[in-house]
Amino acid sequence: MVRLKDIAQHVGVSIMTVSKALRDAPDVAPATKTRIKLVAQQMGYVANATAQGLRNRHSRLLGLVIPNIANPVYARMVMAVEDRAHEAGYEIILAQSQNIVEREEACLRQLLARRVDGLLVMPVHRPGPEARAYQELQASGTPAVILGPLALFCRQFINVQGEESEGSYRLTQHLLELGHRRIAFLCGPSLAPWAQARLDGYSRALRQANVEVDDKLIFPAGTTVEDGVKAGLHLLNDACTATAVQAVNDMVAIGCGEALMSQGLRIPQEISLTGYGNILAAEHFRVPLTTVRQPKHRLGEAAVAVLLQLMAGHKPQSQRLPATLALRSSTAPPPRPAEPTAAALD
Repeated sequence: MVRLKDIAQHVGVSIMTVSKALRDAPDVAPATKTRIKLVAQQMGYVANATAQGLRNRHSRLLGLVIPNIANPVYARMVMAVEDRAHEAGYEIILAQSQNIVEREEACLRQLLARRVDGLLVMPVHRPGPEARAYQELQASGTPAVILGPLALFCRQFINVQGEESEGSYRLTQHLLELGHRRIAFLCGPSLAPWAQARLDGYSRALRQANVEVDDKLIFPAGTTVEDGVKAGLHLLNDACTATAVQAVNDMVAIGCGEALMSQGLRIPQEISLTGYGNILAAEHFRVPLTTVRQPKHRLGEAAVAVLLQLMAGHKPQSQRLPATLALRSSTAPPPRPAEPTAAALD
């Protein structure tokens, strides 16, 4: 490893002069500074970022805590966060909570111990109004931005989120406009504000159309394809009379679609299906999925921009990013009731 001492000996100056030149100090002659930098580059010198951070009290690191990188929504967001942070001269330390409270708390404490300059967190949701880890985060003074809707335990932070309720509302409106009145809803985790917001949007659209919100059409699901398969089979076993299914996310919708088609139902001829998120698999599903475009990349970029403002001492506002519909082949008007036969009319 090349040291400042090695560069100083090669150029014939003091170690202090080399240090100042590499930091662009004004009291080093421009010609000397240029020569030192050229020699440092030729010798392959790499600055010790940790040592620099200790001197200027900045680590040039940002912490990012998400549930799981395997989720395509989060993966797209991480790409945007890393790109935007890189442009601003920061590196990302990624931690995965796996939606486990204890693991999330450990991640947050480890990142604070690494002296990150800022944090982006997609919380693991709890039922209570307080969470010790988030109280510790606030007490540390480390700038932090919440990714997604705020829960009570993290309400003291600013956040960046999509218009979850509005996106779901527009999707239900689309099904209503097609003529559907029996629309099943596959719910997400009950404690997650984003899942609750999507259920609220669905319910609001039905009420505004004077359609009763029928609890028998609301089924518990989750977030994965496997959850969707189970929910689809549950719907079939209950002999549900829905003509359309609105799932809390694309993966649940895809799983439900597989279950329905495995039992011989045709999408959308016999039942319409929608998701939420617009992941890549939604467009390439066996029946391209009508869904809501979740602003995954824009959300990541906006979150870093807000965090950088916080770190600079400004007071930015929370942000809501609009969601739009992606209309594809999985939705159509409901099937017409079978016409009575001649025998039935006699």
